[in-house]
Amino acid sequence: MPRRQYEVLPGGHGSRVKINARGRAILRNPRINRGTAFTQEERKQLQLVGLLPTHVTPLEAQLRRAYERFRKAETALEQFAYLQALRERNTVLFYRLLSDHLAEMMPIVYTPTIGEAIKEFSLWYQAVNGVFLSIDQPDLLERALRSNVHGPDDVDLLIVTDSEGILGIGDQGVGGIQICMGKKSIYTAAAGLDPDRILAVVLDVGTDNLRLLNDELYLGERHGRVRGARYDEFIEQFVEAASKVYPHAMLHWEDFGAGNAHRLLETYRDRVCTFNDDIQGTAAVVASAILAGVKGNRERLRDQKFVIHGGGTAGVGVAGLLVDLLIKDGLTEDEARSRFWITSSRGLVTDDATQKFRDFQRPYARGIGELEEWELDQPGHYMLADIVRNVHPTVLIGTSGQPGSFTEDIVRDMAGHVDRPLILPLSNPTALAEAVPSDLIEWTDGRAMIATGSPFAPVSYQGVAYTIAQANNALIFPGIGLGVAVCRANRVTDGMVAASAEAVASLSVVQIRGDSLLPSVKDLRRVSATVALAVAAAAEQDGVAERPLTDPVEQIYDAMWQPVYPELIIEN
Repeated sequence: MPRRQYEVLPGGHGSRVKINARGRAILRNPRINRGTAFTQEERKQLQLVGLLPTHVTPLEAQLRRAYERFRKAETALEQFAYLQALRERNTVLFYRLLSDHLAEMMPIVYTPTIGEAIKEFSLWYQAVNGVFLSIDQPDLLERALRSNVHGPDDVDLLIVTDSEGILGIGDQGVGGIQICMGKKSIYTAAAGLDPDRILAVVLDVGTDNLRLLNDELYLGERHGRVRGARYDEFIEQFVEAASKVYPHAMLHWEDFGAGNAHRLLETYRDRVCTFNDDIQGTAAVVASAILAGVKGNRERLRDQKFVIHGGGTAGVGVAGLLVDLLIKDGLTEDEARSRFWITSSRGLVTDDATQKFRDFQRPYARGIGELEEWELDQPGHYMLADIVRNVHPTVLIGTSGQPGSFTEDIVRDMAGHVDRPLILPLSNPTALAEAVPSDLIEWTDGRAMIATGSPFAPVSYQGVAYTIAQANNALIFPGIGLGVAVCRANRVTDGMVAASAEAVASLSVVQIRGDSLLPSVKDLRRVSATVALAVAAAAEQDGVAERPLTDPVEQIYDAMWQPVYPELIIEN
């Protein structure tokens, strides 16, 4: 293994670094490069004299310059490009800037702007510190994973995608690496995971996106998306290689297609430490909002009735976690599942032999016999309006991608039977939302308790300012990653995911109309630390923690990397 250019020394938060590199090699390495912040003495010792402008600029002044440059970018995509270039040039400056302006910049480094960056990946290509793995070169998997010169104990997290289900925009081929880089940025800014201990990985299995295949600049494999046995074999080879090279790292599956996401999670969750944010992260943040709302209503979770409009990966993932929490609240598994009514594209998921549904939807299929007395708009069709009319749900969740499907009639019908209905239109982006908060508040006379998938401005209604909670997975996944790393969990259990939801809910105080169901993304460091504590404790309780929690608070705090220029130990 080649000599490392630097080594992070013990001392907490990455505060001491030994540098072995010299000259331009330092300026090309973003972790040790601090640009014009190098002192005159450091420049002499590190052979940087003449390679930088003379004036020494401290970090605070660099931050002012970087923020001004960010603000002057004319479009969100240009802001993204600037931040990406900064990340690849100066790790500390990038993460300090992002941390100081997280609420403003998160929509740029992650959704929604990153969706446009992914589409333009091949055209806008510049160096990305990720790992590209091709299904056509399976023999190179281990070599590629080792390319970052990490040892087996040096990586806590691999964020991996096959790019099939990117952010509602579908198959984006090799450009999906950007979604993993965006997630990496949030893991570090929100929870302090050391960016050097995170790898972003794209599995290039081809693409069915004809726009990309016909683009002469496209950088990925130029063939249709591989499926079936060869795909499964490649995933297996990847998991084996990743587990061998980085045996203590959590695999974070990101934006896999609906046909693979649940299947892969179920295949590997009992073999390796693995987590799917689209399923488990979404479920946890939605459950957090519901738990906070139920508590605010002074009710019990077990007494709720749930309608989930959109029984895909996210919707069924939400149901699965809520079932776990309902069982914890005293119900049997069958009783818990009986509280759910889930729709597919054809309406309510039932056991009707003529209806087709995915295997993961099967546990929630309603018996066709129980619907005989229902009042229907159209005989034989059990659509959302029919479900709400006959069930009288207390919680209405939208993961359908069908804009406006929570109509005024449906919402008023629901509100006619529930004092403070919980309504969660979660589909992203805003244009796909099942309803907008201002309408929901008006249609329920200000009684609705709302969480959305996209960010919405506060709504004023009859003299009350309503803060609209955003069910942003960033409230969950960074803390899960931190908790797993601190206790070195060898699995992510259902109990750990449930603990993350309960931890976020514990930070919400819902007492009067207008209170938010969820904490603000402006408070992500505190939220992530709280989640990490709960997750690590649950891992220990479930028997999957390999590192003992002798002083959990101190261990969590010490593990959180800080974006400050470290003390330099310069070898002669």
